[in-house]
Amino acid sequence: MRQKIYFNRGKDVKIEAKECVSLWSRFRGLMFRSKNTDSLVFIFKKPAKMSIHSFFCRKFIAIWLDDKNKIVEIREVEPWKLNIKPKKKFVKLFEIPINEKYKKIIEILVHRR
Repeated sequence: MRQKIYFNRGKDVKIEAKECVSLWSRFRGLMFRSKNTDSLVFIFKKPAKMSIHSFFCRKFIAIWLDDKNKIVEIREVEPWKLNIKPKKKFVKLFEIPINEKYKKIIEILVHRR
């Protein structure tokens, strides 16, 4: 599934991500996955403000989006953290593993903000 993320400056980035639909895939997220895994997207029916954790995960980038695909917040998430959540409500959450496949996207989203 290809998703667009819009910057406030009118720019956009396209990310290829696997949608987590089943209860198991939503629970698992990036846990126990290899370094070269694909990015994931969680889509919620209504705005939420729930937390995530990074137990059993490698370092990754979390991107929360509003209903217009605008960035609510971006965070670099270290392993073994609890209660990670944005300050505002969101409808989509991307979990992007830090690896060579997503190097350019991470550069654009995180380092050029």
